Amino acid sequence: MINRLRAILPGGLGGLTGLACALCCAIPLLLAAGVLGGAGLAALGQIMPGIAVALAALTALAWWWSTRRRTAHASGCTGGACSCSQPS
Repeated sequence: MINRLRAILPGGLGGLTGLACALCCAIPLLLAAGVLGGAGLAALGQIMPGIAVALAALTALAWWWSTRRRTAHASGCTGGACSCSQPS
């Protein structure tokens, strides 16, 4: 379960980060098109940049978490015999 989470989490968070960034950039276009009003601009204009930055930080943390364990574990292991103190 953890290995599957390590494989999926960085990509999923990266997709959400890209979506949040695209929505943040689309706010002025939606305002100009009349889809979004002044109240929507006030709400989303304050929230979306913070959400995009927070998701980018979470994506970086998830990428670090998924690669840290893989590289730390692979350096001391050869074949099927593992010399690591932690199980895989």
